[in-house]
Amino acid sequence: MGDVAAKIKVMPNSPEVDLDELQDELEAALPQGARIRGFERDDVAFGLVALLPTVIVPDDAGGTEAVEEAFAEVESVESVAVENVGRL
Repeated sequence: MGDVAAKIKVMPNSPEVDLDELQDELEAALPQGARIRGFERDDVAFGLVALLPTVIVPDDAGGTEAVEEAFAEVESVESVAVENVGRL
């Protein structure tokens, strides 16, 4: 049993979204057992910046679906997409 690391692309629904606040909201939304190992930011277009948290999920948690669903529930999130997944 190990952990799975997933880089997830989170698109805010507007360029006005405070990214620091969004990071806090994403961390608060994490399902039990999952944790974030850092954030990257990616300039998309027209002032819009995507957040790319690297999420660590225990192997027995059933993959990244619970994390994706939790992130999608955050009010200022437009979309959530897994960029890549690997074992730790």
